Amino acid sequence: MNELIIISTLNARYTHASLGLRYIFANLGKWQGNTKIMEFTISMRPLDIAEQLLSCKPRIIGLGVYIWNITETTALVELLKTLAPDVIIVLGGPEVSYETEQQRIVELADYVITGPGDVSFRYLCDQLLNGQKPVFKVIAGEQIPLAQLASPYSEYTSEDLATRSIYVEASRGCPFKCEFCLSALDKTALPFELSRFLADMEQLWERGLRQFRFVDRTFNLKIQTTIAILDFFLERLDADTFLHFELIPDHLPETLKERILRFPAGSLQFEIGIQTFNPDVQALISRKQDNIKSANNIRWLREHSVAHLHTDLIFGLPGESLQSFGEGFDRLIALNPHEIQVGILKRLRGTPIIRHSDAFGMVYNPQPPYNILRTDSVDFDTMQQMNRFARYWDMIANSGRFGHTLPLLLGDSPFERFWKLTEWVYAEVQQTHKIALPRLFGLVHGAGQAVLAIERTTLEDALLQDYALTGQKGQIPFLAAGLKNSHNPYLSGKSGNHRQLRFVAKLDG
Repeated sequence: MNELIIISTLNARYTHASLGLRYIFANLGKWQGNTKIMEFTISMRPLDIAEQLLSCKPRIIGLGVYIWNITETTALVELLKTLAPDVIIVLGGPEVSYETEQQRIVELADYVITGPGDVSFRYLCDQLLNGQKPVFKVIAGEQIPLAQLASPYSEYTSEDLATRSIYVEASRGCPFKCEFCLSALDKTALPFELSRFLADMEQLWERGLRQFRFVDRTFNLKIQTTIAILDFFLERLDADTFLHFELIPDHLPETLKERILRFPAGSLQFEIGIQTFNPDVQALISRKQDNIKSANNIRWLREHSVAHLHTDLIFGLPGESLQSFGEGFDRLIALNPHEIQVGILKRLRGTPIIRHSDAFGMVYNPQPPYNILRTDSVDFDTMQQMNRFARYWDMIANSGRFGHTLPLLLGDSPFERFWKLTEWVYAEVQQTHKIALPRLFGLVHGAGQAVLAIERTTLEDALLQDYALTGQKGQIPFLAAGLKNSHNPYLSGKSGNHRQLRFVAKLDG
């Protein structure tokens, strides 16, 4: 049977499975049998996506629009309206929920649902498929009580569970008002009924799911609920269990610490948004955060638990200079999290951060992802350099490939020294992507010698250990000329893994 309705989105990658589409499908009522979920990725050509969508001969296509897919989805909608102008295009999602009058994609589409679309898409389909024309093109989505929503989790297929990241939520919204975040517009955090949520998790567990990625903004806001969810998984814990949570950094009571200590290595990952340690900047952006408690909690997690800690900082906030950001970066480095994600401020549509634009000279990219280009404290050239810093930091520090070398690179002035490395590497290669791993090792060696003054033998010993662990085949560029007579055990094979390390000593000629 031809589908009357298709609900679709362009994910950042195949492994992402859209929770939003599954909520809409689960709540479509009588239209569910005539509806199909079709997911694509932003790497696909819009023309090929249009072909697949139109081959189903739909009456209505609903598209989820986000900051990461707005460019590609706009091109897709333009193609769909060119090829099949009678097909009704309905948009939803955060990117089209605000400033709708300014957007080309809204102009192209037939209808837009702003805000929650869980049941509002069904209401619109009721009208359209019964021959009624809505009064307005832009329709405010209705947030019904969470208890009245049909659960989306049975809409994950067996293939989804086996091959993709599965997202779940125990609550919606956020009580905090950080102005760079869309959650600043929420009135509060609303929990799903706990027993029902745990029953849904039980069904996913029985179907074989072991990796659960919670999208809650404030997982540890209500500790009683947090404990109940952790206990649920502790009772079922096996070797494949993996849980991802976003934690409020300054709220880690003893009862929660006790539960965290029960989880083995590899089973817990915490995303911890620090964003800035600058109290003046925090006040400007309405961020309430106890920096001392946050630091102490991260230190405790790192020293006492085996949870993987992914922490976040944002560069480009109003009032934040390069120096103050660097001080915050060094403060976070001292706490030794496993990862520090250096993000560049983006002006998400609808967020209150826009109120600071004039006072702080904040200029944003008019094209997605609307990243900050300069402020009164940071000029455009410095902002570009910070973009490169963030990229090289991911490649070198967050990748985990330079465990022995990274402490040498950072020394006692991590931000300053990695900034120098960034400048040197970019001057050498003029690129931040598609750098082969052997070449990257060579660049780190070059920067370590040229601008960081690391003793050569010490640096090369560390790099050789790290390179051996990557399993790469071939040469390290810096070895080709100078280490033929080296007695380094990672060249001689004395380290114990002869087969893996033999290639490291291979020289030209």
